[in-house]
Amino acid sequence: MSDPVTDAGSGGLQVLPVEPRDAEVGRLLEALTAELAEGGYSDEETFGYSVEQLEAGGVHLVGAYAGDVLVGVGGVELQDGGAAELKRFYVRPAHRGSGAADAIITTLVAYAHDAGRRVVRLETGDKQHAAIRFYARHGFEHIDRFGPYVHSATSVCMARTIH
Repeated sequence: MSDPVTDAGSGGLQVLPVEPRDAEVGRLLEALTAELAEGGYSDEETFGYSVEQLEAGGVHLVGAYAGDVLVGVGGVELQDGGAAELKRFYVRPAHRGSGAADAIITTLVAYAHDAGRRVVRLETGDKQHAAIRFYARHGFEHIDRFGPYVHSATSVCMARTIH
């Protein structure tokens, strides 16, 4: 865990690049999928990215560490047209409110900005009220559904312009 991308300062959080095939990353991604399934979403409504899709899409994946413990992950996929899309954002329930999610999103938005993207967008579920509030706090606003989410009644899409 050398060369931190972000040192969140409070609580000793660090955000570092991680590999989708890392076993601990895989456990967090599985926990995200399970949480969504428990929330009443069908497989067709979760739009999860497999490890293979993360790799094929060149998703820049980072993890938040509290000491040596991976407490959260998130990714950003650079897309055409000056856009980037957040992918597979998850923080362990015991670490929500710790600043881990703030550190992850700050790192991902900065990465998209440094890569020349002007807009970061995302899709989340309509039952993910805490996530929607979190994204709104970080400057994301509701937009029309886009791409694979256009016909998904449970999808909430949001975007933030970055300068």
